[in-house]
This record gives sequence, C-alpha cells and structure tokens, in this order.
Amino acid sequence: MSLINRQLRLKSRPEGLVKRGDFDLQQQPVPELKDGEFLVRVLYLSMDPTNRVWMSDIPQYMPPVAIGEVMRALGLGRVVASKSPHYAEGDLVQGLMNWQDYAVIEDRRRKDYVKLPPQLSVPLPTLLGACGMSGVTAYYGLTDIAPVQPGETLVVSAAAGSVGSIAGQIGKLRGARVVGIAGGADKCRYVVDELGFDAAVDYKDENWKKALADATPDGVHVNFENVGGPVMRGVLSRMVNGGRVALCGLIANYSSGSRPSDDYSVIIVKRLSVRGFLVFDYADTNKAVHDLAGWVQTGRIKAEETIEDGLENAPVVLNKLFDGSHRGKLLLRVANED
Repeated sequence: MSLINRQLRLKSRPEGLVKRGDFDLQQQPVPELKDGEFLVRVLYLSMDPTNRVWMSDIPQYMPPVAIGEVMRALGLGRVVASKSPHYAEGDLVQGLMNWQDYAVIEDRRRKDYVKLPPQLSVPLPTLLGACGMSGVTAYYGLTDIAPVQPGETLVVSAAAGSVGSIAGQIGKLRGARVVGIAGGADKCRYVVDELGFDAAVDYKDENWKKALADATPDGVHVNFENVGGPVMRGVLSRMVNGGRVALCGLIANYSSGSRPSDDYSVIIVKRLSVRGFLVFDYADTNKAVHDLAGWVQTGRIKAEETIEDGLENAPVVLNKLFDGSHRGKLLLRVANED
C-alpha cells in the first residue's frame, strides 16, 4: 500500500500550554492490512480538554499517553480499505482515531467504534459536537446526573463551549432559568442572544461574583460544571440547600499538568457524589443522539463548530480551548472528502 501516514507522537510532557515542540511529526508507509483489519482515513479530530489531561503523567481515568506514542484523540473518518467482514469501503466510523492521517483498526477493537448510517441527518462536524460526545455529555448531565426541573435555576460554566452551550439549551428545553458563565462580553452576548440563555456572567469582569448573585436571586439549584477553580467555588457559594452539581470537567486545572491543592478532579475520576461523571460511563447513547439530532434538525438547539485545518497544527489548535478563542465545538479538519 503506497499511502503515507503522518502521526504526531508525544515527545515531551507539556508544561503549561501545548507547544509544537512537544510532539514529533513522523511519516511512515501505511502497513498492508491483515485479515480482520480495516483502514480509516481520518477526516475530523475532536479537540477536547481531556486531550491535555492525557498528555500529563498524573492519575486519571485512562492511562496517560506514553512518550513516543501517537497522541490519543476521538475523531471521525471514512473506511478506505477493509479486510474485515464488519466494515466496507465507504463506511463512516467514529471513535479513537488519534492525531494521524490514517488509523488501522482491528476487528477485536470494533466495540470502541461506531459505524454511522450512510444517510446522515446532520453535517459531519456536528456528529463530533452537538450530536457527539459533547452533546451526549450535556444530555446525561442534565437528565441523569443532576436532572434539572422546570422553574429551577441552572448555572452552566464555559457556557459558550462545546458542552456548556448544549447544556444550557437543554436546560431551557426542560423549563429551567439558565445562567451561563463565559469569558468576555461577546461570548456573554452570544449565549443570551443566540442560544437563549436567560442571563450571562463574564468571569473576566472583576465584579463577576456580584453579577452572579444578581443573576441568581433565588440561588442555584443545579450547577453544570466544566471549569473548576474560582468559578466553581463562586457558583457553589450560591447553591441552595440540596442543590445538585453535575461535574464533568475542570479545565481551569488541565493546562498546569499537575494537581493544584484545591483540585476537585477526584470527584470525576472516583465518581464521587457531587456527582462526577464521564461520558464513557454510558455505553448506549442511541437515545441521547436521537434526541439531540432531532433538536438540531428542528432548530430547538443551535449547534456551532470552530473548525481549524491541518494535522500538523493540532498542538496549537488545542490551546484554543484554554485561551477562549473559539465558540462551540473545536474541531481539526485533517482531510477534505473529494
């Protein structure tokens, strides 16, 4: 097989923001397929805060990416060759694709991959965002982990991001008053004017805690938490007695590469009862994806993606998650389909 595969392999564990020099860009021929294998051309990679966690040699819910290994990442691609009875050329596949052009996948690992239907109801990027892991995380956070009820106040941190933007809209569909926390006036206007949140708080404003209090006069019944750090502490101070927290992320800590003294991430990793959770806890996501796709198709949920290009740019694109220079789901386009 004459195809060349580019791969980004972890060279050193990042300190702070990720740098190109933390990775080696290597090229090698795609190996000949063995029986029971299929080859996927990677089209899109999902840029997620958990990518930064996987780069760090700290206790976590999956083994850290080892030095010299291809960087782990979720993605979506097209089968271009197959010696598997379960996959045919042309199939769309979603799962762990990693930072590379091509993924050789063995049949014994196929349970970790989803074969998508040939006729899709939403665009490919949306399958990694509002109808993918981000949307499913928001869905179960507010329907199973901390179900929000009509008339309650829901506060969503990182409200303009891939998970938070969907969580807030699901909260509105469930009849809650929704307050988003986001960085900057433009993002605050976005979550209110375009996504339909009831109010937004700019955490970059020095008076954000007062603004949060003004936006939550009856307290906070449910906190959908993505950020941790001072933002989480501020929201927790506004919780009513018996309030519920769905804790799925602590992005304020991820780029440090270590565990701060006030870190709450053990709640996620140990699934402790403020309830920490991982989307990987849900093996069957069919209902969630069905509901989300229906809401997107009918306009009840707005899906937005920020799409960057070029496999070689993956390390610096990932940093957009931490500097706030994106809206909605952050994706890396590795290849265009002809």
